[in-house]
Amino acid sequence: MKKILLFIMALLTGCAIAPHTQIPVAMYDFGLQSPTDASSASVISDQPQLRVSLLVAEATAPIGLNSQTIQYRLAYHNPTQTHNYANSRWAAAPTALLTQKIRSRITAVTNNGVISAGDGVRADYTLRLELEEFSQVFNTTEQSHAVVRLRASLVERGTRTLLAQRSFSMEQVAPTANATGAVHALAVASDKLTRELIDWLAAKLEEEKKAVKRD
Repeated sequence: MKKILLFIMALLTGCAIAPHTQIPVAMYDFGLQSPTDASSASVISDQPQLRVSLLVAEATAPIGLNSQTIQYRLAYHNPTQTHNYANSRWAAAPTALLTQKIRSRITAVTNNGVISAGDGVRADYTLRLELEEFSQVFNTTEQSHAVVRLRASLVERGTRTLLAQRSFSMEQVAPTANATGAVHALAVASDKLTRELIDWLAAKLEEEKKAVKRD
């Protein structure tokens, strides 16, 4: 009896210390080029040129979006609750990925360059970004779409005057009902939103330029 008890204890101990098989975590970012166009050059050629120096501040977001988790919502069940994919992650927080995308695209259409806060260089204007939503929304168990919402504020650096502010919202159908589909749809939606943001920015800077000339 004693030997049997010792055997059972040894077996249980072995189970406790045996290594568990871990599923590798898949890491994602926005890729190397625009997901909606054949080449980056075709995107840039369609965008208006910005003839100012612009500081693009790091995007801010609620705590829930300041992580590398890929989030989704079940609109058919409880749309107010967010869920995270267990074995898929962003390579960086969505705020960082989106800031990088916007800076890169604006740099390509700005003669005087884009400045970050760490450069220590004075800029004419500041673009502030607030990410409000960045998730995959399931309408049914098999159908979903990406939702990206962002608020942008254009500030005149010298006077710290808010010149313009606008909320942007973009949706994109996800090709598959999983993390891979979410990443693809969110990348495409982010790209479309960035193009819309630059068009708005160019229009507001042109309005400001004309206003300064009138004064």
